Amino acid sequence: MKYILWLLKAAIFFTLFAFALNNQQNATVHFFFGTQWTAPQVLIVLTAFAAGLVAGVLGMVPRWLKHRSAAQRAAQPAAATAPASAEAPAAPAPSLPPHDLHGI
Repeated sequence: MKYILWLLKAAIFFTLFAFALNNQQNATVHFFFGTQWTAPQVLIVLTAFAAGLVAGVLGMVPRWLKHRSAAQRAAQPAAATAPASAEAPAAPAPSLPPHDLHGI
């Protein structure tokens, strides 16, 4: 299975490499107000991909921070947030059955 994944990665790499070699001619991107950018076509495609990647990551940052703070609050011990009562011991947390992890 490990060799099949490496072959798949190599095939994707060589396909993208051939794409880059076949698209070396200059292309012009026209922006607003008469501004334009002339560069090799593969560079323009790579720049558009990187800009989309950055926009996606920036869109996810607030959710990541929200989940991180929720995980930190859940990790704090219950004794630190509420006083322990001496009369009744705390009930043990219910145990969940182990999950079988399949996939990736």
